Amino acid sequence: MAIPNDRMLIDGELVAAGRGRTFDNINPATEEAVGAVPDADAADVERAIGAARRAFDGTDWSTNVELRRRCLVQLRDALRANVETLRSLLVAETGCPVSLTPGIQLEQPISYIDHYIDLLERYEFERTLPTKNIMGMPTDRIIRREAAGVVAAITPWNYPFYLNICKVSAALAAGCTVILKPAPDTPWSALALGAIAAEHTDIPPGVLNVVTTSDNNVAQLLATHEDVDAVTLTGSTATGRKVMAAAADTVKRVTLELGGKSAALLLDDAPLEAIVPGLAGGVCFHAGQGCTQLTRLLVPRPRLDEALALAVAAMKNVSWGDPTDPTNIMGPVVNAAQRDKVLSYYESAARDGRVVLGGKPTDRFERGYFVEPTLITDVDPKAAVAQEEIFGPALVVLPYDDDADGVRIADSTIFGLSTAVFSADQDRAMAMARRFRTGTVSVNGGQWFDVESPFGGYKQSGLGREWGTEGLEDFLEVKTIAFLAAAG
Repeated sequence: MAIPNDRMLIDGELVAAGRGRTFDNINPATEEAVGAVPDADAADVERAIGAARRAFDGTDWSTNVELRRRCLVQLRDALRANVETLRSLLVAETGCPVSLTPGIQLEQPISYIDHYIDLLERYEFERTLPTKNIMGMPTDRIIRREAAGVVAAITPWNYPFYLNICKVSAALAAGCTVILKPAPDTPWSALALGAIAAEHTDIPPGVLNVVTTSDNNVAQLLATHEDVDAVTLTGSTATGRKVMAAAADTVKRVTLELGGKSAALLLDDAPLEAIVPGLAGGVCFHAGQGCTQLTRLLVPRPRLDEALALAVAAMKNVSWGDPTDPTNIMGPVVNAAQRDKVLSYYESAARDGRVVLGGKPTDRFERGYFVEPTLITDVDPKAAVAQEEIFGPALVVLPYDDDADGVRIADSTIFGLSTAVFSADQDRAMAMARRFRTGTVSVNGGQWFDVESPFGGYKQSGLGREWGTEGLEDFLEVKTIAFLAAAG
């Protein structure tokens, strides 16, 4: 089934950019333009904001829970019906391996909408406190949770469909209206979502809007405009700082899911041969373009050589190349700038430490933004490659001296998104897990990534949480209503 992917959704209509401007959507595996995308200007964004404002202020969307639930069911079902078309769009614009689309890149997020569909059946948007004498007055109180208002959702290019669904489904479930602005590198994932919502759901005009633009100055309107009540962003920490500063003048509610430099700490009793291969291969999924990927491997100093040998063997066996080949788990990075950034980190690693595997530009393919799986060691834990988010298939292996040293190194970055710890002693690993300053911790391979688990970071990895009940409540305001209790 064809899905329009060349029109924005504004006020219930699929439209071109106001001035007819477009920009190219580039396939990172071929470096070829695969389509033209509307290039919104400030007037287009103003129209979308105005539509969202009117829909929030002038309809019952924010209070009609049953309508919201029905629309989410319709959206889920329509996405499932169009999954094969969505799959081809996603692989073409992201370069993600098709092997990842049955999971987090595509099919899993569609099923995740069920989380908010189910939550709307049981969530208490209003509760009553017991009668209490306050300042001499017998008082009853109602605590209400109400939609925050107009939400600007700004999403990145690494897992675009998943992140569009994550933000849009939560905000809509809460009763907010939304302007979705995707990264210019991956616009189709958002435009297709908008088209499906417009054509197959009862979502009222203006409740969901999708705008695409290549101009960051145009996009910045979403963070500064007085009619936008909240901003939710997934992106780099540097971008998060800019959005937070831009939103400050109007004191918007801000939810930020930002960068990470996550560590896997292997304690001295951990079976390296059972753990290291999976961790080393894992950094190569989708070319390392994931904020929670465990890109630092911390091992006891006497076992460093053993860990390196296991990691080399695993990374040599990673299948990478054409993202349409279902045997590959790694394709290209998203664009030329990202390729050059990753290669600059590889050069830095060669200067500051030792590159055990990879680390050079690849001539394996004639076209495409491909980089090699790379293994790095002998760097100071404070070196750039051990501190900064590379967003490429690079693993830094660091030795540590004792448990306290391991925790210190794991927590030594500005980030606090995720950590993993491994030990033959579960109680010891659990005790370590409680020491980390991160929003999620995996103990001996336990999986925290689930719609019922709140996700977000400490420190400069962000503010707020996604999924869980907390993901809904990030888009809700709290109101207290007090009134005199009836005479007993």
